[in-house]
Amino acid sequence: MSDKIKLFATGFLLLISTIACKQNSNERLSADLVNNPNSASGKQDTSGLPKFQFESDIHDFGKVIEGEKLSYSFKFKNIGNSDLIISTAQASCGCTVPEFPKDPIHKGEAGVITVTFNTAGKNGFQHKTVTLGANTQPSDFVLHIKAMVSSPEK
Repeated sequence: MSDKIKLFATGFLLLISTIACKQNSNERLSADLVNNPNSASGKQDTSGLPKFQFESDIHDFGKVIEGEKLSYSFKFKNIGNSDLIISTAQASCGCTVPEFPKDPIHKGEAGVITVTFNTAGKNGFQHKTVTLGANTQPSDFVLHIKAMVSSPEK
């Protein structure tokens, strides 16, 4: 092998190892991961945590006319052993808007998450989701809405 090829290969390997080993001091583990006892072992003791129990986690609006605003209230109960705190409700589309309780839902209490779906500009089968972030295990829970949207008759 020529000296130029060896020099190039050595330089290339040094570059790759430098990039691969580079540590970004701004990237740190979330404190939630570090402090979560369930992430440290294979055993998961969820007995002290809150827990969602929805009447249903999916709602089908059926056949609707494009342009309608549809709302559905997902009813749930906290069947866990501590206060349930919903921190986020993220819709899969800007056409879907969730409203959720900001106050803790105590053990045994009920709550409602209202999802409004604007069908304007939509056509055909629609399936949208709302992902809830809460202090449950697992921390995410997904609600689903469906509709068959058709154009208004002219």
